[in-house]
Amino acid sequence: MFYTYIIYSAILNKYYIGSCQDVTQRLQDHLNSRSKYTKVAKDWELKYFETFDTRSEACQRELQIKKMKSRKYIESLISNKS
Repeated sequence: MFYTYIIYSAILNKYYIGSCQDVTQRLQDHLNSRSKYTKVAKDWELKYFETFDTRSEACQRELQIKKMKSRKYIESLISNKS
């Protein structure tokens, strides 16, 4: 399985969108400064994820969410998933 995920940092008040094969390990990577963009904060929380059969589908969905350039859209995804 592959995933598109959204994490959130309250310290930065920012969302980060990514894709990966192991969401748990990827979150640990973000928390342990193994990602250039997210290393500035240590409070990342997984807020949302979708599963896909292929890496290509997960990457396409990641880009689709990023192209929206909308915090409101991201927050609607999160609230509708809950």
